[in-house]
Amino acid sequence: MTPETSRRDGTEDPCNASTAEARVRLLLIEDDEYFRDGLVQSLDAAGFDVQAFGNARAALRALPQAAFELVLTDLRLPDLDGLGVLERCRAHDAELPVVMMTGHADVTTAVKAIKEGAYDFIEKPFGRDRLVTLLRRAVQQYRLAAENRVLRSRLANGSALADVLCGDSRVMRDLRVLLARLAPMPVDVLICGETGTGKELAARALHDHSGRSGDFVAINCAALPEALFESELFGHEAGAYTGATRQRVGRIEHASGGTLFLDEIEAMAPTLQAKLLRALQESEVQRLGANKTIALDLRVVAATNAELEPLIAAGQFRADLYYRLNAVTLRMPPLRDRRDDIPLLFHHFLERASLRFQRPFDGPPPELRDRLLAYGWPGNVRELKSAAERHLLGLDALASSSASVGETSRSLDAALLALEGLLIEDSLRRCKGQAAAVCHELNLAPATLYRKIKSHGLTLEEHRNE
Repeated sequence: MTPETSRRDGTEDPCNASTAEARVRLLLIEDDEYFRDGLVQSLDAAGFDVQAFGNARAALRALPQAAFELVLTDLRLPDLDGLGVLERCRAHDAELPVVMMTGHADVTTAVKAIKEGAYDFIEKPFGRDRLVTLLRRAVQQYRLAAENRVLRSRLANGSALADVLCGDSRVMRDLRVLLARLAPMPVDVLICGETGTGKELAARALHDHSGRSGDFVAINCAALPEALFESELFGHEAGAYTGATRQRVGRIEHASGGTLFLDEIEAMAPTLQAKLLRALQESEVQRLGANKTIALDLRVVAATNAELEPLIAAGQFRADLYYRLNAVTLRMPPLRDRRDDIPLLFHHFLERASLRFQRPFDGPPPELRDRLLAYGWPGNVRELKSAAERHLLGLDALASSSASVGETSRSLDAALLALEGLLIEDSLRRCKGQAAAVCHELNLAPATLYRKIKSHGLTLEEHRNE
């Protein structure tokens, strides 16, 4: 077999290692040293990572130590024949493809090996292109089988989705199955749902299970001032405008290779919608002040708590951007439509709060459970999480249903104020009274922190000595 690496006519060799595919991890067993060396050179040039052995027993000892995707073995070996190698390989991984190299006299045995599970055999002498084509076909089938196993596992148990999107209700089980199906697909998704239903959690789950190597970049379209939005989204070059002293990479560019999450997409100004649409349509972005464009490879997940069709009719949202983002729509169910999940979610949030505040917890008493199930939950899961934290801290999880509106408001204000004090005190204790660390943890300005410390009768010094 001739280890050619390029064709005489100057055209690219389809078997050359310059292909963009991931290199195949191959275990080679061949006792003829010169033939083995020639195989290694040729297969390496064709894009295979080859680990070669002159006998079967040494090769089989190495089998569990690396994630081999393919085994190429001679049928006749000094210590163990190819059938024995096949048996050991199938015991290690029943789907691992094993290709046999045979002489003319061994064809009958090779056919027997195929009946016992070998992928195929190739008769010596053979050309490199023929061998590489066979091996690539075998590994492609193996990788496809591996992908199907992962997908079946995701569909069977939602993978880790059940830990992120909790709930045993039918609507949540269906949502997790749909997320598992969509996650590895290169399709943009629009997530609709009321405030607090977990739209960002669903977006993160899509990214985490997508296999994309880039970052998850979240942008709250309602929180960024319009004057800064374009620079934040597209970036700028140094000197692009007054105050732009250095180059800045925009959020869209930073998300390339990963997922761009656009929360509250309905709040984006129409002029910015047009610029965003162009970037998504062309799969490229141009920084402010730059002449060159930058190619993008990203998945876009947008979220809204508004119905976009009326906004389109009113001229407040672009129809073309809506259809660009709305390849697939996910609807997050409100908590009132899955009341069976409320006790489970409340217990889940109690466990998390117990770890955060380092306090023990018990399940809610029956009377509180009844109140939780009867409540309307306008703030959905986010509101339920806050209720669980208040309960753990010894506060009333819900305002009394018998109180008047004014009394309810006053009791809630008092509960939130007490909760604020407990959170600040807890952070002071964990940060040992270091104001900078507390500001970072609670996302507070120093002046705001000192004002709140004083209003709650706390001090930094008492925690520095703990």
